[in-house]
Order: sequence, then structure tokens, then C-alpha cells
Amino acid sequence: MDVVSDAISAVRIGQPSSNRLRVGGSWCTRFAPYEGAGFHVVLAGSCWLRPDGDGEPVTLGAGDVVLLPHGAGHVLADGPGDTMRAVPFEEMRRPPADPAGREVELLCGKYRLDHSRVHPLLAELPQVVHLPNRVGAHPELRSAVDLLARELDERRPGSCLALPSLLDLLLIYLVRAWTTESDTGSWPAVLSDPVTTAALRALHSDPAAPWTNDSLAAEAGVSRATLARRFTALVGRPPMAYLTWWRLTRTATLLRDTDAPLASVAREAGYSSPYVLSHAFSREFGVTPGKYRAGVRG
Repeated sequence: MDVVSDAISAVRIGQPSSNRLRVGGSWCTRFAPYEGAGFHVVLAGSCWLRPDGDGEPVTLGAGDVVLLPHGAGHVLADGPGDTMRAVPFEEMRRPPADPAGREVELLCGKYRLDHSRVHPLLAELPQVVHLPNRVGAHPELRSAVDLLARELDERRPGSCLALPSLLDLLLIYLVRAWTTESDTGSWPAVLSDPVTTAALRALHSDPAAPWTNDSLAAEAGVSRATLARRFTALVGRPPMAYLTWWRLTRTATLLRDTDAPLASVAREAGYSSPYVLSHAFSREFGVTPGKYRAGVRG
């Protein structure tokens, strides 16, 4: 596994949901804040997105994709004007046809995410990630959008399985695109640094391995001092501290998503015994692994 895949897997719960929206004329709809991430794909036409608070309005055109990774409330509308007229999305009814033919078609949806132990890569994402449709930019994202548009007809055989899978791909491609385009934040710099990326890939590929600073430096092909300096400066914590944090985050995910006994969880997370894991987990989370599992499932 790589850091982007693991970061998403650690917080993703269940399957994404989506709805197709066709509107025209004068319209305005509000999406309430959500414990997850929202997204919109503009399949045809254009509209405006205004995030709650002080966020600036964003104009969206055909082929544009927008991700709201922290579940911020927002409004979609035919223009950037008054949002007081917004109708809750759940109560939205298709307005009369626009005589000028200015209809908008969108795919609107949500990802269920557990934000209690979000990876710093995802925590660093802005409130709104807007990826406009530009020729030659992010071809894999453009392909996913095209495939989504074709799979929206539920009468096509296999569409009920294809659509959630494509939405999962969309999330990966959106995060990947942000890491390559963003000129702010530390994690785009982390993922563009070959030494730090090599170390992260090693840790995420086998977090249970008996890693040391020396063995990790050898994996990255640099000296121990060089690895420690570059990793700490970019990631914000030393390599072994990051490994401990990731092992415990991985433990929390296994407790949430599986019925594996604590001994198996300990082995997979890189701890020598359930007792050692329980001690480390309680120190980090404030509860025992058993109580944590009962709580998240309750």
C-alpha cells in the first residue's frame, strides 16, 4: 500500500451514495454539513457553488469536479446571488423546463468517512477542491468522469456495482490531482520528495516489520541523518514516531472494520503481544482496544 491509498482506506466507511440532478431556469439548493466528504460532477451546463461561511463562490462548468473533503455545508445555484432562497437538497424538485434550454445536469454525492483519526494528508485538504475541466489535465480523472456519465443509466447491466466502484476511483483521483496541483501545504511536497516518499512507501507496505532508523534509511538509499532531517522537516514528525502513529491508526481501523481477535490485530499492526498493543493503544486513544471497538460499532 502507498500513503494515499492507506490514508483513504483508514477513514472510508461503507459505500458512497450519489444522486443525479437535472435543473433549469432559476434554482438554488442547499447541502447541509456532513460527517464525510461531498462531491459534485458537472455533466452538462454550468452553475455556482458557494461554501458556507466566508468562502468565495466558485463557478462550475461542464466536466468540472469539486470535492468538499471535510463535509462543509454549501449551496449550488444558477448564479452567485442570494442564497436565502436555497431549498434543502432533500426537498429539491425539478423546476419547470427552461425555455432558453439552459439546463444543468450534475452528479451529487457523499463519501462516508471517519474523521476521528484522519491522516494528515487528508486533514490538509482545503474546504473546497475544485478541478476544472482542462484539456490534457489529469487524464485518469477525466476518464473516470466520462465512465460515470455513461453508468448513470441504472438499466445498464451491472451498473449497481460499477457506479460505487467508479465513485471510489473518483475520490482517489481527486486526492491525487490535488497533490500534484496544489502549491500550498506540506503533503504535496512530501509526495514529491523521493527520499521521504520511499520511506513512507516502505512503512505503509509493511508496517509490522521491525523497522529501525537504519533499516529505513537503507530502504530510502540515504544516510540515517539525511532521512531523519528530510522526513521530519516535511512530515512533521520523525520516522519512528510516524510509524508508531500509523500502527495505532491501522489498529483502530482493524478494530472498526474486522472481527479479528486482538492477538491477530497486534501481529498485523507490528506489536509483539496483545498486552503491548493494549498499553500503547490506551495511551494514544484513552481507552482499551476492546472498549474502542465496542464504541465505534455502537
